[in-house]
Amino acid sequence: MLEINKVTKKFGNNTALDELSFSIPEGSVFGLIGSNGSGKSTLLRIIAGVYEPDGGEALIDGEPTFENPSVKERCFFISDYPYFYNNSTVESMARFYREMYPSWNEEKFKKLSVMFPIGTKDRIINMSKGMQRQAALMLALSTEPKYILLDEIFDGLDPVVRQLIKKLLMELVAEQKTTVVIASHNLRELEDVCDHIGLIHKGGVILEKDLDEAKLGIHRIQAVFENELGEGVFKDLNIVNVQRQGKMMLLTIKGDGQEIEKAIKSLDPVYMEMLPLTLEEVFISEMEAVGYDIDNILR
Repeated sequence: MLEINKVTKKFGNNTALDELSFSIPEGSVFGLIGSNGSGKSTLLRIIAGVYEPDGGEALIDGEPTFENPSVKERCFFISDYPYFYNNSTVESMARFYREMYPSWNEEKFKKLSVMFPIGTKDRIINMSKGMQRQAALMLALSTEPKYILLDEIFDGLDPVVRQLIKKLLMELVAEQKTTVVIASHNLRELEDVCDHIGLIHKGGVILEKDLDEAKLGIHRIQAVFENELGEGVFKDLNIVNVQRQGKMMLLTIKGDGQEIEKAIKSLDPVYMEMLPLTLEEVFISEMEAVGYDIDNILR
């Protein structure tokens, strides 16, 4: 299990993380989402043992990660800008990681070298951003880590490679019970692979839940009304967002689903349907609740 206990991290006068706490179940795919500058990348670096927290602790299997080689052997961290030596190739980095990770799987590395469309003898520094991410992921998967931490891993990848990466991560979780933590702004991609999510803002946790559970308290309803609705007709509902197109209304509402459905039906809609919610809609709804929305940004 991965535990974050009251972790605080400051850079000068800026508090990147402020007593942040939550846990990540073993064998899960955890999506770490949040506003720009919320502390996602800082948190991943603390979990990986790159940064030492100023307060609190990050524990992997009950042990702190900072300056703990035995724990780091179980982890692989790919930052938003993967680091490689100037003249390194995928093959030379593979030689390096063979020495660093006792769990290195040479057979898997050879298999991945065929699957990914990059040259293992080419200098990584000359590759595109997307190809560098592929190189980093090939190396990470070959170490067969118990924990893999990914920062914006889908950025710069074409749709085919994104699907390949999602498939490989799912196989890793299913076959080896690996715990995957992905920080990303690409909520559509996260929704395909994550079973848990953590939403952070200004260094603190707003939401940490099973993905399906996070969607239960927010509902999206599409309805058509024959007549124009009067002012305040939705005053008893916790409306997050309303979109209108002629007589069609698309409402995002917080609360109990049955009560919401009953309230909308009492308005005699010609047509009404409850639609599945996306992760992006959950994100927008929760961020609006803490005052982070387009109206406040534009003020």
